[in-house]
Amino acid sequence: LKAKGLTFATAESCTGGEVAARVTELPGSSAVLRGGVVTYTNDAKSILLGLDPQLIEQLSPVSEEVARQMAQNVRRILGADFGIGITGIAGPDSDGIHEVGDVFVSFAAADGVWVRELHLGAHRSRSFVRHMAGNHAYDMLRRYLTGLSVLPASVTSGF
Repeated sequence: LKAKGLTFATAESCTGGEVAARVTELPGSSAVLRGGVVTYTNDAKSILLGLDPQLIEQLSPVSEEVARQMAQNVRRILGADFGIGITGIAGPDSDGIHEVGDVFVSFAAADGVWVRELHLGAHRSRSFVRHMAGNHAYDMLRRYLTGLSVLPASVTSGF
């Protein structure tokens, strides 16, 4: 990112800011990270990211469309080249609809938005789910920057 003069921003729910925190461990991260928001509640998603509360209610906060809009909106709001959005269930309990480990990771660029639907396992720890979701976010960014398909065939239908 730094070599190409590009930036990104994060909108995180179940990861609690882990994606943004990881990059800030690196010297010079302010050159590439525009900022991040932790939108743990539905209200925060609406207030900070401008998501329609009815959309969240209708589709569930753990959905492809909510993740897609999180990435698009944080990219636009913070003026970044790329946006990352993550929403899901880290546990220890499910929401009654989704299992622990169900996560949507989204990546937005000027030329499109991609979403990975992950099923990381209902018996995984919160830290595992959060860490793996972050790994997928960084993998999507890496793949985009290197000209690879953001959604390789192995993850287009889940994990």
